[in-house]
Amino acid sequence: MSARRPAAIADPAAPPVHPVDEKLPALKMATSGLQHVAAMYAGVVAPPLIVGAAIGLTGTELTFLTGACLFTAGLATFLQTLGVWKIGARLPFVNGVTFAGVAPMTAIVASTEDRSDALPVIFGAVIVAGLLGFLAAPVFCKAVRFFPPVVTGTVITLIGVSLLPVAFGWAQGPNPAGDDYGSATNLTLAGVTLLLVLLLRRFTRGFVKQIAVLLGLVAGTLVAIPFGVTDFGPVAAADVVGFPTPFHFGAPQFQVAAILSMCVVMVVSMTESTADMLALGEIVDRPADEKTIAAGLRADTLGSALSPVFNGFMCSAFAQNIGLVAMTRIRSRYVVATGGAFLVLMGLCPMAASLIAVVPRPVLGGAGVVLFGSVAASGIQTLVRAGLEKDNNVLIVAVSLAVGIIPITAPGFYHAFPETARIVLDSGISTGCVAAVLLNLVFNHLGRTVDAQDVTHPMEAGEEITGAPRAPATP
Repeated sequence: MSARRPAAIADPAAPPVHPVDEKLPALKMATSGLQHVAAMYAGVVAPPLIVGAAIGLTGTELTFLTGACLFTAGLATFLQTLGVWKIGARLPFVNGVTFAGVAPMTAIVASTEDRSDALPVIFGAVIVAGLLGFLAAPVFCKAVRFFPPVVTGTVITLIGVSLLPVAFGWAQGPNPAGDDYGSATNLTLAGVTLLLVLLLRRFTRGFVKQIAVLLGLVAGTLVAIPFGVTDFGPVAAADVVGFPTPFHFGAPQFQVAAILSMCVVMVVSMTESTADMLALGEIVDRPADEKTIAAGLRADTLGSALSPVFNGFMCSAFAQNIGLVAMTRIRSRYVVATGGAFLVLMGLCPMAASLIAVVPRPVLGGAGVVLFGSVAASGIQTLVRAGLEKDNNVLIVAVSLAVGIIPITAPGFYHAFPETARIVLDSGISTGCVAAVLLNLVFNHLGRTVDAQDVTHPMEAGEEITGAPRAPATP
């Protein structure tokens, strides 16, 4: 008689791990994480370069400030993906410097008499705004019930559409004032990179297909070398080791006007992060509930409050990486955490950070078309499930998209409004999101009548889509 197996072995297998919590092989984890860094690198380094140039920082100080922003972006990404206590959405979310803060930060610089005090004033305002946002997160997250598919689908579509101009700008070149901006060479390099990514996605399989964007960036950079667009100078000039010394530019200063302006930016950032979490939750098949959004907002705001300690700026979710998740279908949060580790290493090793900087901007633009377009496509997929056969929902989508696209198609539309208001109005994602939420309340909740769910043409409330006359209501 054979010996009986131990009972433990006979126990049913544990439930499968959700793709979000899956730990991939080391090589796949590293390359996929690096792909996330490549997709968001330009967005992280642009704000410190713009603000640093406005202050008049030296080349060495600019390098330090950029490295500090990379370092703090990595720390904020750790908070968001791995989580601590009730902090972190634990989704494949990349965090980095929010571009929404660039305009108010440059305004703070312009209003500061001694430019050496500009960064301490900015840092003090970001710390206060981050702490207030952290306290407000449990209340702010309750807005999740106002985000049904008709709203989330609209917002996701707007995220992708709003990011596409960024890719188009990258495709034209790094300097809008340069003679080669929009040149045939730059646009050709962008087109070649786009073509390479598409070919890799079409004719490869498995892991190679999933890292098509990273491979496209490498190949596009190699193609750019003969054209003299690739600059290896930053690698030669960069230090091997460097640490973002706490409060390197001085102790934080707290000025009421600066704090108020950064609090407005924090509200905008929290609104966009809420929309991004809802979008990512749909993409990875783990819908973001109120608890998840609260935890994610805590990570955003705490990361923002800690960032100035290491000379970084306000942090927020990076929408462009949502497109990467949607396209590759690699949903593991540990992949993004690995990307966060690369960001920390780049902050500690300026030479490593400069390797990503070698990728020409037109090459990034070509890959960005795929990434950001994927976000918009994900939004359309969500809208398909939103019940667009109902006239109310069609109107919600139509008007919200129109409002959200205003800053893209007519950048000076709100020029007569106060600068503080324009911080919100010039964000198509925020205005479109607010419009969608309000219209959904008006059309689908407030004062709903018995026939509110009737299927009618959006422009002809008395007819069904088929054009047949509507039956009279039952008494």
